Order: sequence, then C-alpha cells, then structure tokens
Amino acid sequence: MHPAVAPGGVTTHFFHFHRAPIRLNKTVAMKSTTKTVESSGGNKPAAVYVRMSTEHQQYSTNNQMDVILGYAHLRSMEIVREYSDEGKSGLNIAGRDALAGMIDDVRSGEAPFQCILVYDVSRWGRFQDADESAYYEFICRQAGIEVHYCAEQFENDGSPISTIVKGVKRAMAGEYSRELSAKVFQGACRLIRLGYKQGGVAGYGLRRMLVDQTGQPKGVLALGEQKSIQTDRVVLVPGPDNEVADVRWMFQVFVNDGLTESEIARLLNCRGVKTDFNRDWTRGTVHQVLTNEKYIGNNVYHRTSFKLKRKHIKNDPADWVRAEGAWKPVVEPEMFHRAQGIILERSRRISNEEMLDRLKSLLSLHGRLSGILIDEREDLPSSAAFRHRFGSLVRAYSLIGYTPTIDYGFIEDNRSIRRKHPEIVGEVVHALEEAGATVECDPDTDLLRINDEFTVSVVLCRHTATSTGSSRWVIRMDTGLQPDITIAVRMEAGNQSIRDYYLLPSLDMTWERLRMREANGIELDGYQYDNLRFLFRMAERILVEEPS
Repeated sequence: MHPAVAPGGVTTHFFHFHRAPIRLNKTVAMKSTTKTVESSGGNKPAAVYVRMSTEHQQYSTNNQMDVILGYAHLRSMEIVREYSDEGKSGLNIAGRDALAGMIDDVRSGEAPFQCILVYDVSRWGRFQDADESAYYEFICRQAGIEVHYCAEQFENDGSPISTIVKGVKRAMAGEYSRELSAKVFQGACRLIRLGYKQGGVAGYGLRRMLVDQTGQPKGVLALGEQKSIQTDRVVLVPGPDNEVADVRWMFQVFVNDGLTESEIARLLNCRGVKTDFNRDWTRGTVHQVLTNEKYIGNNVYHRTSFKLKRKHIKNDPADWVRAEGAWKPVVEPEMFHRAQGIILERSRRISNEEMLDRLKSLLSLHGRLSGILIDEREDLPSSAAFRHRFGSLVRAYSLIGYTPTIDYGFIEDNRSIRRKHPEIVGEVVHALEEAGATVECDPDTDLLRINDEFTVSVVLCRHTATSTGSSRWVIRMDTGLQPDITIAVRMEAGNQSIRDYYLLPSLDMTWERLRMREANGIELDGYQYDNLRFLFRMAERILVEEPS
C-alpha cells in the first residue's frame, strides 16, 4: 500500500496487484489510518502514533494530538506522517494495523521520518508482557529512529533513570488493564445474577428485550442492534410463536422419539426452517439448542474465558456464573433435563481399548470397515469419535491390524480440510470486520462480498508429496462463482497448519486449476503472502477530507 497526497490535502491509497492498481476512493470512516503530510523542509521530520480505546475522553486522538503538536513545535519537529488506531485495545499488536504498519515502515529502512511522537507510554500499548512494548521501541531505535513520549515527565534519552521509569510505566500500564479486566468481570457477574444478559445473540426461539433501569420494557432489539443508554439493560423473552413451537418440537422428538440431532436438522431443513442467522440447520446448531440452559430461563455466563486477549479456554462448570429463572422459559425444565441425561449417557467416555474391541467385533461381522458401517451401529461410538480419539479412522484401523484395500489417507486429509474451511473463512470475516470493512457471506457458497465493492473466495489447497518427497499443491479456482479475488490457502505437510497464502485476482487468472510447486516463478509467486494483512488493508475504509 502506497499513500499519496492528492490536491487539496486528500490522502488516498493505491493497492497494487502485480502491476495492476486498484484504487479505493470512497469517503468513509475507518478504524486505522495512515496519513502522509508533505514536508516543507528545515525541521526534523517526525511521525505521530495515536491510539484511542474505549476509555476516557482525555485520551481521544484529538486531545493526544494537541499535546503532541505542542511538543513538536517546541522542539522544531515537523510531522510528516500520522498513524492512528481508533477504538483499538492496547493489550497486543493484533488488529492494530496502524502500529504494525508503522513498524513495517521502520523496518523497511525507507521511513520518511527520524523520530516518532507518542502521547505517553500507555498509548504505545498496555502490553501484558512489558518486554513486548520494549521490543517494538528497540526496533525503532535500532533503525536510528527515536521514540518520544510527549506527555511523560521524563526524557526518553536512554539514561538509566529513563529506562527504569519506562519499565515501571510499562508494568503499570499492563497492571491497569489487568485491574480493569477484573472490575469489568465483577460488574458483568453482578448483572448476570440480577438476570440481565451480557452480550451475544438471543438464539433461535428467543429475542433480546431492552428494559430501562426500572425494568420496564422498551422494545425488542433486532439482530445487530445494541443499547444506546448506559443504564438500560437486556433480558431474553420468548420469540415468535412458530420459533417457540420449533424449539419445543426439537426437545420432544429428541427425548420421546429418539431422533438424533442430525435427523432433527434434516427434518427442519426439509420444512424450510432457517436458523436465527437464516442458515440451514446442522447437527451442531441443533445440539446448541438442546444443551443451552437459556431455554429454561437460566442466565449462564463465563462458560469460556478470553481474558486480556490471551488463550481462549473452556471453564469448569463449577466456575460458571448463573441466575436461575431469570426470564420466562421456552421449554419445561423436566424436558430439558431429560435431554441432558440422554446426551450425557450417550457421551459416556469409554476407554481406548473398549472402542478398539468394538471395532474388532464390527470387522469380524462384516470383514471390512468404513465410516458408514461404524455410524450405522448403535453400540459403537460414531466415526467422528474414532477420528477425534485416534487422529483418523486409518490410524484406528491400523491399531486393530486392519489395512483397507484402498488408501484412505487422502480422504482423511480432505475431511480435515473441509472442517478447517469454515473456521478459516470465519477468521477472515472477523479480521475484515475488525478493519472496518462490511462483509456479506453467501451461506450456500461462502463467497464474501466486501464493502459491496469486490468479492473474495477462500480455497484450501491440500499438500501432497511426490515419490521423491517434493511438495505439490493444486488450486481449484471457483470459476463458477467468478470471485474478484481468490485466496488460495496452501497447507503444510500433514495438512494441519497453514503454510502461506496466494491472493489471486481474477483478471490475471485464466485457469480453472493451478498445479503448484514450492517455487513457481514470479508470475505466480508475486501473489504470495505470509499473512492476509495486505487484503485487510485493502478492505479498510479511508477517511477522505473534503478539499478546502
């Protein structure tokens, strides 16, 4: 991405795809911006980095800039570039594209500035590891670029005093986030126990009702809508009658008729019933309905944790925060608990040895094994359970001495890749939305329409090896969907992790299949990227100033 200044001081960006430029010139707001200002010469060129989270007004980017401009004036510095992350957490660099872009510019050795001006140490970042904050500053210093903290009472001159004070400030900034996280969590727990919902969608058969501070209803919130008054709260209420009837039917046929989640999903889809996201039902979405206590009026919180943006973990049920009878139930508690008993008994953990013994019995009965034969047996765990426990069906087969007449390894790889595809598409959508883009996903094709301007298709490319051990991939282009850009995700050997990405524009791609080696020449490898940051920047919305 190359910023440039157009007449009237308007900053535009040009994005290059293998010599063919794509220009985004809509007048919209964005969350991360990079702005270049023409230098008049004479003064020391400086860059500015500002960040605004969701904290206090005193930390708005405008107020930060007032202090920074005064600092620059007193020291004869001229600001030639501005980097701004608005509405971004300072816990890590993920999602802070302006900071990441600034560090990339510094590393390139071609940055048009000699110093960086920041409001204070906390605006650089409230990293939970103080060494991470120091690391990014070290990159700048190593490139000969100084970092100035304009509102601090110490001079960042490398002296022992400044080093000690910075270390304390960084630790304090990280501790502030930890304390704030604990306070927010305690506040959320209190509201949960009072019966108020904290974030998330209502779910099929339920709706979010906005209430005022006295508990009086104010109206139902549509999908995506949020409250606008701080003292308002949200509770769940039963949804439309047809959805409530569908939820009750799911429990009845599961408990009384013995239907599985997959069978229930298939019947719902045959009736044309859609989920609350207007998608087809799957085994997983039915299972979520059958296991969620909100359908009997219980408000449950803290099932999972993602505190301070670290590892996402599932919490022990003993640590869940709950309020029973918080709202009117959709399903009778007795019916709900009977469903849970069936699920718990079905998922009773059996040992590896017992699973393999049952698999041997099936082999003796049929003389062969397959996923279909396994799934048809009521006394056997599902084929998915064998794959989860032993890594793959082929691995389970080998442990009982059975060798399929066909090499099913590629089938296992394909199944693994199919399971990863929606996960990767979801990550791409989330990152695009974090960058301020609007994304529409076609539920039937997974084709993404970004900012109502261009379309993107994500294809996963299975790794294979030749007889000599060389790596090969095949990219199958979605020519029927005609996406503007195809993201080809090449997998590493074993097909469990991602190797790299190819961003392939349809204008330059005339093939339906591409056979790829590790190195493919500039005509293809010119589109190769280690990550998708380029795509996310291309989708960012840019604030364009009106010409004066």
